[in-house]
Amino acid sequence: MSLSIYQLKPKFQQLLQPLLSGLARWKISPNQVTILAVLLSLAYGTSLACFPRDYRLWACLPLFMFLRMALNAIDGMLANFTGQKTALGAMLNEICDQISDAALVLPFALVNGVQPPLLIIVALLAMLVEFAGVAALLAGSARRFDGPMGKSDRAFAFGLLGLLVAFDVAAIWMNTLLLVVFLLLIWTLINRVRKSLQHPVARPIP
Repeated sequence: MSLSIYQLKPKFQQLLQPLLSGLARWKISPNQVTILAVLLSLAYGTSLACFPRDYRLWACLPLFMFLRMALNAIDGMLANFTGQKTALGAMLNEICDQISDAALVLPFALVNGVQPPLLIIVALLAMLVEFAGVAALLAGSARRFDGPMGKSDRAFAFGLLGLLVAFDVAAIWMNTLLLVVFLLLIWTLINRVRKSLQHPVARPIP
């Protein structure tokens, strides 16, 4: 797997481990955690879109991205811990991730100085990268999470971009960061397609 923040996931999960028994005791289901994550993302993204000049919202975006990544990790961990892994849960996880990404990324198009075409291309390419990860299953491979610009990496990048907005950094630096994300997404897409074809674990689905 290519270099990615995703490789830190096992250690991140260890930090979240104490929460699992409490969530299970409270009868919280993995799907409820998944839906909570997408609802919070929609609410935060809507706030950013409605108040694009509120620098406090942009400054807090890295913290929200961390919360979202925690919830995204917890739903899978809880499913394994309680034996509640289901096909519906897997589908919800993939669909809600794409909704959350769009909700949190697209408001940047309203920021003064950010190039909307570049931002929208990055948002669409991010969705294509995740589609490629899922499409690996059709090629007989496992779900691919290869970097260098996977979901966790994008959360870090857009959290950083939120800080640039909050501190009113010159637009050229914000657009440069978006361009770097764009190039790394291209690299990630190629990686996921290539690894999917190199590492089949089952017969391809016709």
